[in-house]
Amino acid sequence: MSGNRKLPGLFLIASILTGTLLMSSCVKDPTLPVLTTDEAIEITTISATVGGNVTEDGGAEVTARGVCWGTAAMPTLEDNFKASGTGPGEFSCIIDGLDPNTEYYARAYAENSVGVAYGNEVIFTTGIAPPSVTTGQVTGVTDNSAICSGTVTYNGGAPITEKGVCWSPSPDPDLGDSHVSVTTGSEIYSGTLTGLTSGTRYYVRAYVKNEGGTAYGEQVVFVTKVADIEGNLYGTVYIGDQVWMTENLKTTRFNDSSVIPVVADDSTWVHLETPAYCWLRNEIQYKDIYGALYNWFTVETGKLCPSGWHVPTDDEYKILEQTLGMAADQLNLLEWRGTDQGAKMKSTTGWANGENGTNISGFSGLPGGYRWAKNGAFNGIGMITYWWSSEYNNSYGWYRRLDGTNIDVYRMYTSKTGGKYIRCIKNSD
Repeated sequence: MSGNRKLPGLFLIASILTGTLLMSSCVKDPTLPVLTTDEAIEITTISATVGGNVTEDGGAEVTARGVCWGTAAMPTLEDNFKASGTGPGEFSCIIDGLDPNTEYYARAYAENSVGVAYGNEVIFTTGIAPPSVTTGQVTGVTDNSAICSGTVTYNGGAPITEKGVCWSPSPDPDLGDSHVSVTTGSEIYSGTLTGLTSGTRYYVRAYVKNEGGTAYGEQVVFVTKVADIEGNLYGTVYIGDQVWMTENLKTTRFNDSSVIPVVADDSTWVHLETPAYCWLRNEIQYKDIYGALYNWFTVETGKLCPSGWHVPTDDEYKILEQTLGMAADQLNLLEWRGTDQGAKMKSTTGWANGENGTNISGFSGLPGGYRWAKNGAFNGIGMITYWWSSEYNNSYGWYRRLDGTNIDVYRMYTSKTGGKYIRCIKNSD
C-alpha cells in the first residue's frame, strides 16, 4: 500500500521534469544583429554623414554600433570606424579626416554577445578641395615689367587647371585684374608682369585653380623702377605720399636727348654759368655707385630728370623730412635740424664704421662727397653727401646734406657753381 501511495508523487516529479525539458527546448540561441547602411549625405571635401538602422538585435543586447569605412571594399572595424550609441534603431555618424576627391566604402556595424554584424556597403566620393599656393619674391624689376614666382603647395586632390600671377596698383589683386597664366613648370613656376607704369607701387599674388576653386598666395608689394633718357634704371620708393628715386641721377643727357657737357677741368668748372656734369674725381667708375655731380645751371633747365619726374623743391624736401618725423618748427631752420631724420635717409652700408644709417625710409643716401664751388676740388668723399633742391636767389640754390657723424639733416643754400647730386621725385598726380 505504501508503495502505491508513492506512485502519484513520482509521476508528478517526472511530469515536472519532462515539462521543464520541453520548455527549455523552445528558447532560441542569440544570433548576430541585423542592420542596414544608409547612403552617405552631406559630403564635403573631408567629411560625410553615414547612418544605419539596427532592425533586429539577434536576441541579445546590442552593445555597440556605428560606421566603419576605408578606401578598399568591405571595410571592417580593422579599418577606420566611429561608434554611435547602443541598442536597436536608427543612428548616424559624421566621419571626418577624409582626403579630398577620394572614393570611400562604408558600412554600418552592430555588435552583440555573438559578434559583429555589418550592413550593406555604400560608396561615396569626397569633394574636390581648393588648392593652395605661395607667392615668391618679385625679381627682375624694370620700369615696365617684373617677374614673380609661385609654388603650388597643395593640388586639392585634383589636377591643377590653371596657375599664374595677378597684379594691380590696388591691394589684393585677383583674376579680375591684370594677370598672366603659366603653362610651364609643375609645382614651382614664374610669370612675367608686363605693361607696368614706372615708379608705381604694385601688389602681386600667385594664383592656382582646380575644379574645386581658385586660391591665391600671400600678397607681395614692389615698386617699379624708372628709366632716364639713356636707359639707366633707378630704384624707387614711396615715402609717405611722395615717390623718390633710391639712387642718384647719372644721365649725361637731358630728357630731350640733348647732351650735357662733361667738364673735368677745375678752373673751367668754377667759372661756368651753363650746364655741366662730372663724375666723382672725374672717374667713371663711380657712376653706378654715386651717380653724377651736376652744377645748378643743369638743374634750372627743368630737363634733367626723366619725363614725369623733377628735381625736388625745398618744400618737397620739407615734406619728406616731416614724413620722417621732423617737427614743424624745425623745417624752416638753417643748418642742422631735426632729430634722427638723417639716419633714416642714410644707407645701412657704404659709410664709415659707426656712421651708417637705419635707412627706414628707403632713401638710401651714400657719402659721395661734392665738388667745391670755390676751386672745383672733390671733397668729403666717404664722409658726406649733398643734393640740389630749388633756387634760393640768382646766385644760390638750396641743398640738403647728410654727414656720417650726424643723424639729422642739414639745410642751406650755396653757389650755383658747386657740383652736387640729384634725387628726382615723381610728379604728383
